Amino acid sequence: MQMATKKLTEQKNFIVNCNDYLVCSPITPSEDAWEAENKVHILLVDDRKENLLSLEAVLDSPEYHLVSVQSGEEALRCMLNDEFACVLLDVQMPGMNGFETAKLIKQREKSRHIPILFITAISKATEHVVQGYEAGAIDYIFKPFHPDTLRMKVEGFIQLYRKQKQIEYQREMLRYRTMELLEANKSHYYTLMELQKSEALSRTIVEASADTILTLDENRIILSANQVVESMFGYQICEIIGMHIELLLEIPSKNSRCREDRIIETVATRSDHTQFAVDVQFKKATVQQKHIYVCSIRDITERKQLEIERKHHYQQLEQLVNERTQELVLSQELFQKIFQSSPCLMAIRSCKDRCYIDVNKSWLSYTGYAYEEVKHLPHDRLILAKESVQAECAIDLEDAVRNEKISYVTRSGEVREGLLSTEKINIRGECCILSVITDITDRVYLEKEMARLDRLHLIGEMAAGIAHEIRNPMTTVRGFLQLEKSKKDTESFQFVDIMITELDRANTIITEFLTLAKNRTSNLKKQHLLPIIEPLLPLVQAEASLSGKDLYTELKACPELFLDVKEIRQLFLNLTLNGMEAMNSGGVLTVKTYVKDQDVVLEIGDQGPGIDEDLLDKIWTPFFTTKEEGTGLGLAVCYSIANRHHARIEVETSERGTTFFVLFPIRS
Repeated sequence: MQMATKKLTEQKNFIVNCNDYLVCSPITPSEDAWEAENKVHILLVDDRKENLLSLEAVLDSPEYHLVSVQSGEEALRCMLNDEFACVLLDVQMPGMNGFETAKLIKQREKSRHIPILFITAISKATEHVVQGYEAGAIDYIFKPFHPDTLRMKVEGFIQLYRKQKQIEYQREMLRYRTMELLEANKSHYYTLMELQKSEALSRTIVEASADTILTLDENRIILSANQVVESMFGYQICEIIGMHIELLLEIPSKNSRCREDRIIETVATRSDHTQFAVDVQFKKATVQQKHIYVCSIRDITERKQLEIERKHHYQQLEQLVNERTQELVLSQELFQKIFQSSPCLMAIRSCKDRCYIDVNKSWLSYTGYAYEEVKHLPHDRLILAKESVQAECAIDLEDAVRNEKISYVTRSGEVREGLLSTEKINIRGECCILSVITDITDRVYLEKEMARLDRLHLIGEMAAGIAHEIRNPMTTVRGFLQLEKSKKDTESFQFVDIMITELDRANTIITEFLTLAKNRTSNLKKQHLLPIIEPLLPLVQAEASLSGKDLYTELKACPELFLDVKEIRQLFLNLTLNGMEAMNSGGVLTVKTYVKDQDVVLEIGDQGPGIDEDLLDKIWTPFFTTKEEGTGLGLAVCYSIANRHHARIEVETSERGTTFFVLFPIRS
């Protein structure tokens, strides 16, 4: 019992000191568990077989399970495997005798309480009996024994054994009941602590809340209130206890408003009859089978004021946004009109992927692209290059530039001149590049033409000033040379022809030189082009035949033009003879006339090696020539004649030959 009490105390201390809320549920043993075994085990130890048989015959009972062994060693082995109610042990046995066996049984903790009965037929002396009791025997029986006496003694030990088992069972049951009671007490203790904590927490929340907290009964009568009601409503707590909730709040619908578990907005009244806006929330609870309501009241005066200010501010912002939106729409319309109507090439591209976002009409008109060919395409449609850089080296558009002189290539491959300006802009949060190109191709062309005309005018002024003065002494010299030639002087005759030839050549140069004169006037008459050039075709054909070349003509009737016959013939002969000289034997010179757009075109093409690109701008300059004996005035004269006829000359050249196009405008 002391041991059981100690265990219960330790278990109780363990439960009380436990910090968690786990509840141990011990397994309660069944009340019939210790009676489940119908037979009680009895150990019979004797070295003689007949003695064991006689003991089994005396103790034979359906309630006993008799285990018979013939030595002390076997008895100890049985003790290790089974539990016995008593042991009948013979004293005199070979090997380990009964006393030694009994001492070993008593030394084991589990078997020390088992009663031992010594049965002997020899050792009846007092000292032997005393030795048996000292060894742990409960009784001493001498042979021959009386069967009934032995049976009753064993029955007595069995009853004691069963009583002991019953006490152990009751003690175990008591321990289990004590554990259950401790668990119940612990659960009750924790529940009580939780209730106390919840109550303290609720009281703290109510007292610390900035809202008024009321409890009401089913009839809306105020049962309790926190301290906030005094500052919010101006009433003392004792003044509103037992009063109706309508003293403080306007709640018109009893059934809907008081029982709904949601926040409602209403009007509250202070003790001085002033009103203010509040948020109210009701919570339903059940206490002792009665329904009560917890009412939370929050003053929202500041929130209402903020909402009014926010609404006013929102209206101002909305008005400002509308104004800004109108400004942006107007600005966008103005930008779009400027963008589309600008004569400059304008394009908007994304900085991220270089896609074209938009281009204006001038951009499409100058470049020759369709809008669908450009929209949303990432690669560059124009190859922009600085004048000092090769055309294939593109300009970085992200570098801001202003009026940078560039060249760009159109869809047809034409290279045009322009002034590039770029600017970074933001469109719907995307960084873009606005590029503006002012096309100056015509201006550059006019500048070149004016420079060429200035040179021609300068030469013309020189020609007008000195040509006649040079011709007079040349005529005199030529006359005296003719006179010397008539004398038949053999020594000087061989040089006279050379000098006369050179004088005639100088006269021819001066005659062409005079053609460039600024003050020269043309005799323009309205007539057809074909009657002017057709008489010259046999002369050109004869020149071609002499050099092993051929002439191909394709002459179509054209409208009348204002032409000077002499100048047109000189222009035609200069261009055709230049074409003949540029070709090798077997080449074909092509002469065509036709109408194209609003111009009458005179086309003269050869099959020579072509003109270098670097020389195209210089061929119209007076005295510039690539021939060994050329004067460099032929094309300059052609240019001057075309200028006086308000015509223009275009050149196409390649390795397969060069073609000159003289375009005469058709006038009404």
